[in-house]
Amino acid sequence: MSFSDTTLKLHTLYSDHHGWLQSWLRRRLGHAGDAADLAHDTFLRILLTGRTPEAGQSRAHLTQVAKGLVIDLHRRRLVEAAYLEALAHLSQAQAPSAEQRALVIEDLLLVDRVLAALPAKVREVFLLSQIDGLTYTQIAEAMGISFGTVRKYMLRTTQALHAAMQAAEGVHAP
Repeated sequence: MSFSDTTLKLHTLYSDHHGWLQSWLRRRLGHAGDAADLAHDTFLRILLTGRTPEAGQSRAHLTQVAKGLVIDLHRRRLVEAAYLEALAHLSQAQAPSAEQRALVIEDLLLVDRVLAALPAKVREVFLLSQIDGLTYTQIAEAMGISFGTVRKYMLRTTQALHAAMQAAEGVHAP
């Protein structure tokens, strides 16, 4: 398919379904601004991936992409709320700047995405270590797995986080 064919197909998809998608999102989210943003992001995602649906599958495809973006929005808001709740306990002098808060939230979202992609047991080992402060021996006993498996799971998580951070730095590099 040529560039002009793809452009025409995307233009037709947008003009035929943007209003419907934005209305669908507004009903689902209850907020016109979020609906407009996510409708825009849905078409942007389709543009960037280059996967435009066939005419009979347009609404199903748009709905699938938009649902993923709705989930991302909710996750982001949960992460932001948890972080802001933690900050509420700090004194004004200890509170980070708005820029620092934004950077931390982006890092937390990256960690959240990486952890969500890991198998449940691997994620649980990491959280027991980092959030609950358990030792590897305590984690092994609590989960009924070997010490070596705990180490292997921690290494797997660390490698996944490192790879994601390297990729994110590559995106932000000048």
